[in-house]
Amino acid sequence: MALHDYLASEVGEDWADGIISRREALRRLALLGLSVGSAIALLEACAPAGGPPISPAVVASGSAAASGSVGATGSTPRDLTGESITFAGPSAELRGYVASAETPRGAMLVIHENRGLNDHIRSVASRLAADGYSALAIDLLSEEGGSEALAQGEVQAALSAASPERLVGDMKAGLTELERRAPGAKLGIVGFCFGGGMVWTLLDAGEPRLAAAIPFYGPAPSSPDFTGDKAAVLAIYAQLDDRVNASRPAAEAALVAAGLEHEIKVYPGVDHAFFNDTGPRYNAVQAAAAYADVLAWLGHHLG
Repeated sequence: MALHDYLASEVGEDWADGIISRREALRRLALLGLSVGSAIALLEACAPAGGPPISPAVVASGSAAASGSVGATGSTPRDLTGESITFAGPSAELRGYVASAETPRGAMLVIHENRGLNDHIRSVASRLAADGYSALAIDLLSEEGGSEALAQGEVQAALSAASPERLVGDMKAGLTELERRAPGAKLGIVGFCFGGGMVWTLLDAGEPRLAAAIPFYGPAPSSPDFTGDKAAVLAIYAQLDDRVNASRPAAEAALVAAGLEHEIKVYPGVDHAFFNDTGPRYNAVQAAAAYADVLAWLGHHLG
């Protein structure tokens, strides 16, 4: 699935689930370059059965604030034990959040959702560090001044405008920074939603330094090629996430073709973004099960 199409479909799904208003959905789709007609057609395709016709002048009531973002910081207390850093990138200084384990068993690059680097993603890095894996959550909008410099909608548009080559280069720079901070540690990567797609993209680009890769419900490239990689891949999917699950067969076929050790895990009864404890689709039981599976995978493949 093309990155632009995925980000647009995320907007449609957020509207269908009542996370954003129709007007806000249309605004965000316009920022992504869709015409009014194309945006309305996308929302109609996402609309719940039996819903009213979509008009660009209609604003849904009872949903999230039109210009806000559900779960940007959330009400769940964030356990943030790391620090914000800058480090060298291929073409610009990069930003991130690093949490260091006292005695690292490995080192993890954490890739954010399409909402950018926020406290939820920072807390994932801190959580990994507490469990023995030094972690760097990279901000893939560093060149734009950082995720927090952009409003929601602008974040997705900026990610869509960034070239895959730039995003891959920035992720590779993140791995280099991890190598500097945790010398000798095996490297892994985990990403969520958009970030899960970035994990697949980095594997498709060929990154032999990775010992483990864990994409959470991320869309795979249309014709991925993982030859040249060495990572053991734990691919996490949500049973109800038909949109992302459509790319699962291509990802699995590429893993088999490349001869990579892998496991495909589908968590029952949950939808896209079920791991995000600041979002409306969060499922505590399955999120805990997924994190236990992540730690088991890392324990086996990173040490």
